[in-house]
Amino acid sequence: MAPEDNAQAPVSGFFAWYAVIVLMLAQTVSFIDRMIMGLLVGPIRKSFDISDTQYSLLAGLAFAIFYSIMGIPLARIADRSSRKRLVAIAITFWSLMTALCGMAKGFWSLFVARIGVGVGEAVLSPAAYSIITDYFEKKTLARALSVYTLGVTIGSGLAYVIGGLVVTIAMQAGTVVLPVVGEREGWQLTFFLVGAPGLLVTLLILLIREPMRRGLIQTEQSGAAVSVMDAVRFIASRKRALFSHILGVSLFIMVVFSLNIWGPEYLMRTFGFARGDAGRSFGVLMMIAGTGGLMLGGALGDRWFAKGIPDAYSRVILLSMAGMWPFVIALGFVTTPQLGLLCMGVAVFFSAFQGGIAGGLIQLITPNQLRGQTVALYFLTANLIGMGLGPTVVASATDYVFKSDAALNKSIALCGGIVIPLAGLILLWGLPAIRKAVEDARSWE
Repeated sequence: MAPEDNAQAPVSGFFAWYAVIVLMLAQTVSFIDRMIMGLLVGPIRKSFDISDTQYSLLAGLAFAIFYSIMGIPLARIADRSSRKRLVAIAITFWSLMTALCGMAKGFWSLFVARIGVGVGEAVLSPAAYSIITDYFEKKTLARALSVYTLGVTIGSGLAYVIGGLVVTIAMQAGTVVLPVVGEREGWQLTFFLVGAPGLLVTLLILLIREPMRRGLIQTEQSGAAVSVMDAVRFIASRKRALFSHILGVSLFIMVVFSLNIWGPEYLMRTFGFARGDAGRSFGVLMMIAGTGGLMLGGALGDRWFAKGIPDAYSRVILLSMAGMWPFVIALGFVTTPQLGLLCMGVAVFFSAFQGGIAGGLIQLITPNQLRGQTVALYFLTANLIGMGLGPTVVASATDYVFKSDAALNKSIALCGGIVIPLAGLILLWGLPAIRKAVEDARSWE
């Protein structure tokens, strides 16, 4: 093959940052496809005659369950083969499945299409984290991973900004007739439009140089491959560090993802925003506050780690939780749109601190041959709990505790008020084990 396969590119050089930027674009596309559901609550509920809880299953569980389950076997492939080619195939698949969401004729057909989006997107982060970790030294890794994770805030923001414009136009147009596809409702057009850009990103992914794998551990066969039992034994040897980190962050992500999914609907139900205005407002807020939080969190992680603090990433995540908590609770009680947007912005800002470094900690304590699989285990838990349960917990509180659509603000505050402190306590319990795991990993360098 061409030299691009197994290229020994300079650490933090041009090819390294090219890879980060292109993977960030892929992450952006993935989050546009993932988060556009947050702006279509009303139209989808009306078209399919479903409740908030049923809608939350489409937005969260349908995507998260297969995203999570497929993550580990696909990550094992990424740990043993060309990561960039696997990502290119995945982007093509999830983009086509996003378009198929626009073909759905009812709850179950949309549920199945969302499963397809989740299966495709399961490849991206395990492979991307592995590629980036091979390109960057530990002293700059947090910033590199935070730049990659900008795709989350930019993608979510664009999903709401562009989606807000598209939905406004589409809803005004009513029923539309598309070539080949035929007659569709206006909101369904959104899925066709947001699915297309992913095919262009696929071409850029193929130009990435596959970096040489660094941080390998010796195996019994003196090769790079690691058996499933090797993986199990390694995870068992770090069980307290991995358990506390993965579970603590996953619970926190319940609140983070719920806020992202229900944010526009919160503005509509609590303050009477029009659907397009809610999308644009929340999208701009996500891009500005979320991006700022991501970059500051990454910079803090690198700075504290460079000072010799082994659990620096975990400390930044705890700061993220502490900063977000009071403002999520305040969302249930503020009475003006200005205060609502302010509290939402500060909550999003702090929530984003953990974005790049939560998976980054897994990279710091895991040998190369297990990085994809171990980070996939993290994403399995984080997405099943965070994305799968988070929106549904909030929706269930709205439907069954407060029994009013107008009480969405109270549901968000209740979820955040209880879950964030629990997540913080679990992470605090694991700090000694996390410090030891980071120190032990220095022997592979």
